[in-house]
Amino acid sequence: IYADPAKRLELYFRPKDPYCHPVCANRFPTSTMLLRVRRRSRKKKQLDSEEQTQPEVQFEMEILGIVTTVYKFQGMSDFQYLAMHSGPDGKQTSMYDKVLMLKPEKEEFFNRELPLYIPPPIFSRLDTPIDYFYRPDIQHRSGYNNPQVSGENLIGLSRARRPHNAIFVNFDDEEIPAKPLDAAVQTWKKVCTNPVDKKVEEELRKLFEVRPVWSRNAVKANISVHPDKLKLLLPYLAYYMLTGPWRSLWVRFGYDPRKHPEAKIYQVLDFRIRCGMKYGYAPNDMPVKAKRSTYNYSLPITVKKQVSHTVSVHDLKQGLGTAGASGAKKPPSSRYKLKESIYIFREGALPPYRQMFYQLCDLNVESLQKIIHRNDGTESECTERDGWCLPKTSDDLRDSMSLMIKQIIRSTRPALFSNTTSSEDCKEQLAYESGEDEEDEEEEEEDFKPSDGSENEMETEILDYV
Repeated sequence: IYADPAKRLELYFRPKDPYCHPVCANRFPTSTMLLRVRRRSRKKKQLDSEEQTQPEVQFEMEILGIVTTVYKFQGMSDFQYLAMHSGPDGKQTSMYDKVLMLKPEKEEFFNRELPLYIPPPIFSRLDTPIDYFYRPDIQHRSGYNNPQVSGENLIGLSRARRPHNAIFVNFDDEEIPAKPLDAAVQTWKKVCTNPVDKKVEEELRKLFEVRPVWSRNAVKANISVHPDKLKLLLPYLAYYMLTGPWRSLWVRFGYDPRKHPEAKIYQVLDFRIRCGMKYGYAPNDMPVKAKRSTYNYSLPITVKKQVSHTVSVHDLKQGLGTAGASGAKKPPSSRYKLKESIYIFREGALPPYRQMFYQLCDLNVESLQKIIHRNDGTESECTERDGWCLPKTSDDLRDSMSLMIKQIIRSTRPALFSNTTSSEDCKEQLAYESGEDEEDEEEEEEDFKPSDGSENEMETEILDYV
């Protein structure tokens, strides 16, 4: 248990009973000392025999070591389920000698008639008490309508989903919206009550004038706006593409990228860093770590542990208030801004996440731009897979970007590539993989997690605006 920080220490009150449910202790870091204290007493000799002799007590202390980890039992003991059988007269009979096999038994042992005994696999999902605050009448906001109850949905929502009133467009839809919904206009006007919001609205308008198609991450990297207000502002100025080469992007009202060949530079590229032993490095050797891991998942019975705030000697020397730039509060003008690396790909730099959604114009590498502009002036048809680009353009871009990333990893960790093959072999190995065919890979994660939604960016935006 000590070797794995993710495990909890179990204490069994009946160790020989396999049906005993333990109490679990959580692991905490500490800095305490282990002391050995000896108490020595020696009686004093008194000259007067009538007086009682008082012992002389001495304490000896010795530091044995430093304790860095402790386990605290903070939860309650779970229910206990004994292997018992209730007879017709209500008498309880133990079944341990009948269900426990303590030695090799003959076939007759397994063919005996016994009462049905099926212990439950789990009792309590939590080992700490929880207060349930039942509210008989929920106070909904104005305009709330109870959801329609049908045979498929008998349980209604606890509250109405916040309306964001976005317009979704598929690639095969004939018409595109020219203006926002009236509800989107009213919602934004309702929250746009201060000069900062009006300034943000003007900044976003200018962005869409310069470039008619934007991703939400690209907007966040250029404008400092609270994410909840951005959810209301985007449907006011743009519509959302669900499918096609501009999927998961926001397009200015009235602009149809399917009719403008120059819009190919705004198409989206789903790029995923390739890893595996065939590329010379395992997933654990990658400089870009995965966002989620099975080791980070907490069991339902786990007590939530507070993050330890340990202070190092370096912090004490530098001062807790000015420990560095990370501790300083960001100015309001850039409080919600993301870094440019969240949407721009540059040669010599690793992406922040293993999966990224890039627009083609944000691939700031000359060789990649040459691949994109191979058919400039000869675009004839806009397809759902390749848009205005030549077929397999996305695959060529992914192969080139993967080679660039492999070169970066090779330069930083050359030991991983001591036995790798030539560059031509690497190209053949890298060419097999297409990011669009890997539906089980991780999706892009943002610095700000939305209040309602999933970790999949596209699914999150759809849920936010439905």
